[in-house]
Order: sequence, then structure tokens, then C-alpha cells
Amino acid sequence: MITITKDKCCGCTACAAICPKHCISMRQDEEGFLYPEVDKTQCIDCGMCEKVCQFLHHSPRREPIVTVAAKCKDMSMRLASSSGGIFTLLAEAVIKQYGVVFGTRFDDNWNAVHDCTETVDGLAAFRGSKYMQSDMGDCYARAKEFLESGRVVLFTGTPCQIRGLKNFLRKDYDNLLAVDVICHGVPSSKVWQKYLKEISGDCNVALVNFRDKRQGWRKYNISLGVISDKCPNPQEISCPFGENTYMQAFLSDLSLRLSCFDCQAKEGMSGSDLTIGDYWGIEKVLPGFDDDTGASVVIAYTEKGKDWFGKLDCNSRPTSLDAALRNNQAIISSASKPVYRDYFFKRFVKTGSFHRALDDTKSSAIEKRLRRLIYRKTGL
Repeated sequence: MITITKDKCCGCTACAAICPKHCISMRQDEEGFLYPEVDKTQCIDCGMCEKVCQFLHHSPRREPIVTVAAKCKDMSMRLASSSGGIFTLLAEAVIKQYGVVFGTRFDDNWNAVHDCTETVDGLAAFRGSKYMQSDMGDCYARAKEFLESGRVVLFTGTPCQIRGLKNFLRKDYDNLLAVDVICHGVPSSKVWQKYLKEISGDCNVALVNFRDKRQGWRKYNISLGVISDKCPNPQEISCPFGENTYMQAFLSDLSLRLSCFDCQAKEGMSGSDLTIGDYWGIEKVLPGFDDDTGASVVIAYTEKGKDWFGKLDCNSRPTSLDAALRNNQAIISSASKPVYRDYFFKRFVKTGSFHRALDDTKSSAIEKRLRRLIYRKTGL
């Protein structure tokens, strides 16, 4: 029977998915993260949940076969994507082979959920970043059904989600293309929902765009479209990502899940065939390749991944992992837990307000820095 501490559970849901008695449920804690809860009256102590836990069974690090910079030739597709549009090209190639694509979309309440599509039109919902942890639901089991029936499956997710899938499947499938995205860490859905409510007020949210590239890829905006009874035409709330309060909490690591500070799925440990994400710093590495509409780093860990990428009709340039790492340490390194992370969530739970918790945390951090400065100068 699985027993966890919160810093040793990434919420991948493999334990719940593998349980033959379906006696493990994923329950949201007060911070807004999902953790397994076991119905002990139904548990038969088969140990399957423990066998698939990535914190109990470590995977080896892997070296890439090839690392490239790449981008979709269609500029409109790049602008609609988080980085270079490589996910869409891979997904379209899979669907052309009567395949199925799994990815993350928003539900009706703007929560991130995993789902699948068998059509090119269905890919639009999966494009773009969703800066929160998605609910996996029954996607592992659905993916297995498609694989067992002989369908080609592209499964995308964070490294820990891909590791969860691979542990759940417990064998390799030639018809599975597993692709993880470079992950900084995952905030909770509860933090996101509080932010969304506080920023939109009495209006209804009609659009969320975490990567609005109208000002460029490197200086992207966070944009919301809101409507109300008084103003039925959508109104835009938009600002540069560095000024957006939700992104401030995310990028400073305050709102991350505890296990993100000890990720067990980076450096190829997820078991993915490909890793894709933003090629930050490409303007220095390959200046002639950069046009500020988005570029992807693509890292192939298997021959299968290399072959799938090699068939894509895209622009690409050879590069090195070291070059990609210069501005993207999240490929190999976990986030460092901030001193004020626990304080932020303590205030979040107590006040029930995202912005109050963030403001209190900022004030506390400033106060402590001032006290340290006074002590160094006066010894008092």
C-alpha cells in the first residue's frame, strides 16, 4: 500500500491508475495539489502502487542522441504555439497515421486537464502553455487501450507525467511516441483559480493566453479575455509576463508543488523519446535562426524519437545540449525551494486570497532583508 510524504509525490497518478481494486483516489490538499488517498478497506496489499512510484524506483539518467534547434515553417502556427510549433508538427504526423494525440487542454472552468484527440482540428486546444498541473484523469488507461489495439499514440506531458505513463505501462510499445516538455515546475490549480477569480472580478473569463506573442516571443504577454452582463463584448486584460502576479509567483518558485524541488524525471529519466521546449538564448547561439516568433529545442533520447523528428517538414539547425542549457537549466535541474514558499502557502490557505498571500510574502521578504541589513551595519 502506497504511503507518501508530500515532498516525495509528484501527483503523476500512476498508483491510482494501476490499482486493480480502484481503491486509490487523488484528493486535493489545502494547497491545491492532488495526492493519493487509499481506501484501506478495499486494499489487497498487492504492491502494484509501490512498483510504479517514481520516488520509490529511480530511473537512470540518459544522454541525448541528438539536440537541435527547430521551428515550424508556418509563422501563424508558431505564433499560436508556446515556442516553435514542433508539437503541432509531431501531432499532425501521428494523426495522419490514424494515430491518437494526448495533451493538456483547458476545461470549461479553465482548469488544466489531460485529454486526447484523433483529429487535426482537436490539436488547437492542446497548443500553448498551461502553467499549472493538469489533471490526468484516466488518460493512462485510455492510452494503453489505444496502444493495445495497434494505434499510434503520441503522449505529451511534463517529465513526471511521462515517467508515470511509462511506469504504468510497464513495457515498451513500438507504437508509442512519448514526448515531455521542459518543465520549470507546476503550480496548483487552486492557486490558479484564486488568481483568475481575483483578476477577473465579476466578469466571466472567455479566453486565456499564457503566451501572447504580439510583442514578441521573448517579451510575451499574459492575456485574458473577459465578458460581463454589463459589457458582453470581450474585454482584454493583458500585461508583460514579468508584471503578471501569477507569473511572478510561478517564476519565483513560490507556488510550486513540493516535489518539484526534487524532480525524479529530468535528464532523460522520464523515459521520453523526445524532450521539447523553448530554446531560450537562441539569439546568442544561432542569431541567424531567430526571428522572435518562437524557437524550440528538441532533444532526442531514442532512435524512435530521432526518426519521428527527422521526418518533419520544419526548419532546424544542429546545436548542442550545453548550448541549450545556458539559458534553460530546467532541462536538467530541479527548482530550488524558496525560503518563503511555505509562508506563501500558509498565507494563501489562511486568507483564501492569492494576491494577499503574494503581497504578504513580498512584505515579509523585504522586512527580513532590512533586518539583516540593519544587523550587519549595527550588530543590533
